[in-house]
Amino acid sequence: MIDYSAMPKNKILCVDMKSFYASCSAVMEGLDPLSCYLAVVGEKKRQGSIVLAASPRLKKEFGIKTGSRMFEIPDDPKIKIVEPKMATYLRISTEITRVFNRYVPKEAIHVYSVDESFIKVDGASHLWGDAFTIAEKIKNDIEREFQLPCAIGIGPNMLMAKLCLDLDAKKKGVGEWTYEDVQTKLWNVSPLREMWGIGRRVEKTLNSMGIFTVGQLARYDLEKLENKFGIMGNQLYYHAWGVDLSELGAPIIQGQISFGKSQILLRDYKEEKEIKAVMLEICEEVARRTRTHRKAGRTISLGVGYSQDEFGGGFHRSRTIRQPTNVTMELYRVCLELFQEHYSGKTVRQISVAISNIIDDRELQLDLFDMGASKRRELGYVVDSIRRRFGSSSLLRAVSYTAGGTAKHRATLVGGHKM
Repeated sequence: MIDYSAMPKNKILCVDMKSFYASCSAVMEGLDPLSCYLAVVGEKKRQGSIVLAASPRLKKEFGIKTGSRMFEIPDDPKIKIVEPKMATYLRISTEITRVFNRYVPKEAIHVYSVDESFIKVDGASHLWGDAFTIAEKIKNDIEREFQLPCAIGIGPNMLMAKLCLDLDAKKKGVGEWTYEDVQTKLWNVSPLREMWGIGRRVEKTLNSMGIFTVGQLARYDLEKLENKFGIMGNQLYYHAWGVDLSELGAPIIQGQISFGKSQILLRDYKEEKEIKAVMLEICEEVARRTRTHRKAGRTISLGVGYSQDEFGGGFHRSRTIRQPTNVTMELYRVCLELFQEHYSGKTVRQISVAISNIIDDRELQLDLFDMGASKRRELGYVVDSIRRRFGSSSLLRAVSYTAGGTAKHRATLVGGHKM
């Protein structure tokens, strides 16, 4: 049993904007986000274009969801298809954050993503009422001023607020969970992937261990979980009890930090040199993101997804190197090795690169056998500073100007999509 008397008892709201991109586009089109049939697709000219967002009714009645393809959308006159307006979505997201700021100071707000935020309302009750009342006020403000629907989960920590949102509040608008609700509301959850933080791979492994509900996970032997999953086993166990000691703004799952980028290509790539050109561009972006946080990593992962014409498939492989890195060409060298070892010659439609096993950049040690390593690291930071000042397209590699390159085009986009 967990002694909850020693656990944090904050009042944290997790605010989620329902089908945010689709809802924003619906309002711009003069439609009701909850009753219309609307899909936001990457590019209307391409039948294979990805669905970036779908309105709730389109999801429910037609089964169209994020990740579906445009050709899967039925030819129905009541369904409206629009392209994204990323700059507008980001501007609306910023304005919604200003609504939160009416009730709490900025340091009590953590913007988790463009459509989801955590708000710590401890100490605001003497001004606005209890946490449930504040949540309803925020929800009403957003719906009145932006005509956008949202759901809000409330919990004593970030994890519980998120779980309440996903498993309860999304059904009724506002919900609140306390530690007393863990055994009655959380432990019954099954399949396990419905719990935030558990993906299909982890679920499959847990199922093989005889664990099918969150309650079974909570009652499983902690030492065995740690032996199987390492630090993640410890997190899985305590999360099943609703325990989260992270501060507002910290990752809910500590120790699982990584930096990555996945790109669905605009067309099928058949030539190896074109595939490698995009791979290099993605490595550059992953290295930049890693350097932005002053981090480096030892484990590099490459994922390649084949075209539907090849009946799908692909591979995902990782390699751990001796010396942590955040240098583009070192990431690319490892990815190239993985690609050459596992690529089967099929047409490619998706490429992903990630770096994990993260340390702080300042912990990197001087390699006596590679005296140029520090200069390559510093060069990366110099290139980053130039791009921050003059724009992401101010410095591009030569491969970005070839037929296979995508960075030049993507520099004109926001969040990978049209502004």
